[in-house]
Amino acid sequence: MTSKRHPGSLTKDLDLDKDQFLGLVEQAARLKRDKFRGEELPRLNGADIALVFEKNSTRTRCAFEVAAHDQGGHVTYLGPEGSHFGREESTADTARVLGRVFDGIAFRGFAQDTVEELLEHAGVPVWNALTDSWHPTQTLADVLTMTEHFPGDLREIAYCFTGDGRSNIARSLLVTGALLGMDVRIAAPTGLQPPADVVATAQGVAKESGGRVLVSDDVETAVSGADFVYTDVWVSMGEADEEWAARIPSLLPYRVTEELLDATRNPGVRFMHCLPAIHNRDTVLGARLYERFGLDGAEVTEEVFESARSIVFDQAENRMHTIKALLVQALGD
Repeated sequence: MTSKRHPGSLTKDLDLDKDQFLGLVEQAARLKRDKFRGEELPRLNGADIALVFEKNSTRTRCAFEVAAHDQGGHVTYLGPEGSHFGREESTADTARVLGRVFDGIAFRGFAQDTVEELLEHAGVPVWNALTDSWHPTQTLADVLTMTEHFPGDLREIAYCFTGDGRSNIARSLLVTGALLGMDVRIAAPTGLQPPADVVATAQGVAKESGGRVLVSDDVETAVSGADFVYTDVWVSMGEADEEWAARIPSLLPYRVTEELLDATRNPGVRFMHCLPAIHNRDTVLGARLYERFGLDGAEVTEEVFESARSIVFDQAENRMHTIKALLVQALGD
């Protein structure tokens, strides 16, 4: 694995070539097998890892902490209010301090420029645990999950993301599928499709890999024949009501329902979601959406989320195994 500045870093999906990406997935599968057989051998040898999080997290934080612990490493968590980062101290200064103390840094936050600046100045591996632009540790877990649920060659897999195509996960899924030679589709309203430069990049990568890329507002065409249908949240708690009112009506045709899964005409289709999901009224956000729009669940229905077609908790677990592979690859002895 290579980086422009430090080996072992991962700031966006295309930092990896195809062989490197699949090597991490294969390593994760081995580590997963060894963990459940009780045969895991620690390779981090006391490595110290900083988690610098501007955004709260469930899966990503737990995945890094358990992965490091399983492999004999140590983690220090610096949450949104837990350091001077970004307020009293610049990113560059924080990076130079952390690089003297830690063997690697995971960053979860907003601007892609921040994780790139950490990498520029830290002198140790830096991993993007989510920014507004990219979510590479998620797509590693997604590809591992797909290989576990698809019996054929990876290049035979077709998957479709449906919803807000501007999101970090939609972008990462688009370029990752193109990189690996897969059939990747994005179904989104015209105004909510991935940026043109991201689509162009994916198309260029797909030409080299033999992959197929489709971005369309026609959801039935996009999901036709898909082996996996994927979505993500439509709204966040911090967004203004006006944003919700403008976005939600345009996204309703892209909601994952039993009917949408049936439109794939694939009896083996599986549902994927990076979580958290709004699939009922049991959360503050879900209750508010029901009150405002009469939606019981948003981007996916309860029926789909809790069905045998749903593999979302396999994805959630695989975050830990693939992040473990990333740490071992970068810092293992």
